[in-house]
Amino acid sequence: MHAPNGLRFDANLKWLFTEVPFEERFDAASAAGFTAVEYADPYPYPAARLRRRLTDAGLHQVLINAPVGEPGSPERAGAACLPGRTDRFRSDLQRGLDYAVELGCDVLHVLGGIRPDGISHDRAFATFVTNLAWAVDQARDTGICLVLEAQNSRDAPGYLLDTQARAAAVVEALGGNGIGLLLDLYHVQVQEGDLISALREQLPRIRHVQIADPPDRTEPGSGEIAWPRVFDTLLDASYQGWIGCEYRPADGTVNGLSWLAEQAAAPATAAEAAR
Repeated sequence: MHAPNGLRFDANLKWLFTEVPFEERFDAASAAGFTAVEYADPYPYPAARLRRRLTDAGLHQVLINAPVGEPGSPERAGAACLPGRTDRFRSDLQRGLDYAVELGCDVLHVLGGIRPDGISHDRAFATFVTNLAWAVDQARDTGICLVLEAQNSRDAPGYLLDTQARAAAVVEALGGNGIGLLLDLYHVQVQEGDLISALREQLPRIRHVQIADPPDRTEPGSGEIAWPRVFDTLLDASYQGWIGCEYRPADGTVNGLSWLAEQAAAPATAAEAAR
């Protein structure tokens, strides 16, 4: 979906259109004007079946997550930082790449994982970087970009990548080719604040953006973020990627889409404001 200001927004089907079963959300997103979707977990469904859903609805797949373990397991946020779980990480990563290729997906999100009790941050971080170096090599010929996301400690206690600096350090350590940042503006605001500065600092590394408004993770305009300024910053930087709508609609998905006209209207760029 192209907003009035020209930015491209895709629907996260885990969070939006939950009024209908998952496989019906593709048609619902298309009917609402979206041309692309993302979602974390395609793995309960055969990839070919999801590909048909995309094709029939005229949608492009932007992002999926690499597989993670069951809730409550050590791998519940992925195995990337878990010493001794390299085989699990590699098999999950390969499965994620296979799905991404089948779905024609642009971006595969590799989760940082939860640091286990008794394992130092340095050891967990070194394990993560080693695993990601291998993953970048595996993805190199697929055309799929791997992305890393920092998550806030309130919603994801113990998550390894809890600041933008830590996520960016991994991207820099691996050379930035075939890997970048997924900048979730909700997590940035909750964990670190100073949102515009963080956005400007990380723009060279950003490959995907996700949005929701704190404190309740609802649609833009319902909380504390000054979204017109955020969108102007992306426009001024000529951001060409997608922006994933990963929020919890406060009053139904379609009713809530009015924010696109209200918060992502024609930009008031610095140049226009100076006239």
